[in-house]
Amino acid sequence: MELDFDKQGGLIPAIIQDADTRQVLMLGYMNRESYDRTVATGKATFWSRSRQALWTKGETSGNYLNVVDIKKDCDSDTLLVRVHPDGPACHTGTDTCWGEKNEKKPLEFLSELQDFIERRHEEMPDGSYTTSLFRDGVNRMAQKVGEEALEMVIEATGGTTDRMIYEGSDMLYHLIVLLTAKGVRIEDLARELQERHAPGWKKH
Repeated sequence: MELDFDKQGGLIPAIIQDADTRQVLMLGYMNRESYDRTVATGKATFWSRSRQALWTKGETSGNYLNVVDIKKDCDSDTLLVRVHPDGPACHTGTDTCWGEKNEKKPLEFLSELQDFIERRHEEMPDGSYTTSLFRDGVNRMAQKVGEEALEMVIEATGGTTDRMIYEGSDMLYHLIVLLTAKGVRIEDLARELQERHAPGWKKH
């Protein structure tokens, strides 16, 4: 990767972002040596301007920043480093250097779940319930969505909230399996709802 270290006196800003949550964790600075070490070790390594030395985040605390990928900006003088953090990114003990919580949002898990289901569809491992649904075909999958939807309705009208959530989760899982079989992503449904929410939308 070609980077312009000369523009800012040998250093370039490195924005550290959680690869899963997309939360910005911290900002550090890298010179050529710290960048090369980051690439070689897979651990985010910076140039400390106060100590005038290299430092690998986590070398004393154990809170390493495990690099997933690195991207440069359009001017090749700023990095976006996506990581899986082993713990808090800030030396004060907070998740981020801005005191924010770094947590996965439950709705984002739906995309991860469909990614997993798609892998099941590709690999079709024996002994997997999801595999059995794909083998049974679209009609059976659609039937299961209907069955689980009915069970959720029963719990909503005469059961408990906990059971309604449980049955609703079953319905959503089977819906995602059906969508996967049809080559549709859960994001496509979200996009449709987003379009309906826009001013001036008309039913088609």
